[in-house]
Amino acid sequence: MTQATDDDRADWDAFVESAEDAESYHPYEWRKVFESVYGHRCFYLMARERAGKVCGVLPLVQLKSRLFGNFLVSIPCFNYAGTLTNSDTVRKELIDASWKVAEEIGAQHVELRHRARIDADLPYRDDKLAMELALPESSDELWQGFTSKLRAQIRRPKKEGATSEEGGVELLDDFYRVFSRNMRDLGTPAFPKKLFSQICESFPNTTRIFIIRLNGVACAAGITYGFRNRLEIPSASSLREYNRMSVNMLLYWTVLQYAIRKGYRIFDFGRSSRDAGTYRFKKQWGAEPEQLHWHYCLKPGAEMPRLNPENPKFRLATKVWQKLPLAVANAIGPRIVRHLP
Repeated sequence: MTQATDDDRADWDAFVESAEDAESYHPYEWRKVFESVYGHRCFYLMARERAGKVCGVLPLVQLKSRLFGNFLVSIPCFNYAGTLTNSDTVRKELIDASWKVAEEIGAQHVELRHRARIDADLPYRDDKLAMELALPESSDELWQGFTSKLRAQIRRPKKEGATSEEGGVELLDDFYRVFSRNMRDLGTPAFPKKLFSQICESFPNTTRIFIIRLNGVACAAGITYGFRNRLEIPSASSLREYNRMSVNMLLYWTVLQYAIRKGYRIFDFGRSSRDAGTYRFKKQWGAEPEQLHWHYCLKPGAEMPRLNPENPKFRLATKVWQKLPLAVANAIGPRIVRHLP
């Protein structure tokens, strides 16, 4: 078991490319994203056979702050990129190695974000769901499967004169204006703009930005990232004063049309809690839930962490954040969110 360096990148990515169960965030380039944007320490664990062939990988990112503690995540900000191997033995070795790293850096726990429950004696959370839509061959086929109510919601902003635009990093400023304001309104610190610019730079061929405009104003925006046959939308937002015109519905329809046009077979709406508002929103498009399993390496007797918005400790902070001027929220938000998983 070794810690991969940039010299191992080719071997790492070759293994990920060959692994059937590889996730969107297993490619080595994501290490650069976390190091350059946040300055996080990354520990990319790699197992090799005796002949030197890679047989397993595990990307880990350290988050450390006085407020939230010191821990390792595979990986933060996104939904899944845990252990990748076909061998239960290698998986155990990767997990053992992750805990050894945690002990060396004084981390309280390790969070491993998997889709499926792994064959390991680890506690896990299963309160989160991935919401995924199997895409048909054509946009017309998808359209015909929608309810009349959904079709009417998609048509409405067009009747108001809304237009859609697709592009790359040149649309980043418009995207971030919508995204950061929406996050403030929700009471949540926004990711820094640099995160999205780095993603666009690192994955220019598979990252796209979508903007919905009304009277020239960007009122809804989203960013997508593609991996193999799957397209996901890590971040999407709309301005509250335009929501009555269903601009968010036109945004998602525009993205879904793009996904089908580009030959993606699965659209990933992102994670939700069952029966939450976001769950119902995604369900109306035909998305089906897939159980996620986030496993934890803990010290003896320790409880699983609850660093999420559902934790009652964060409810007061949410109410305070909603009242901040946008400029203030954008200035201090990235400094806080960098420490959250």
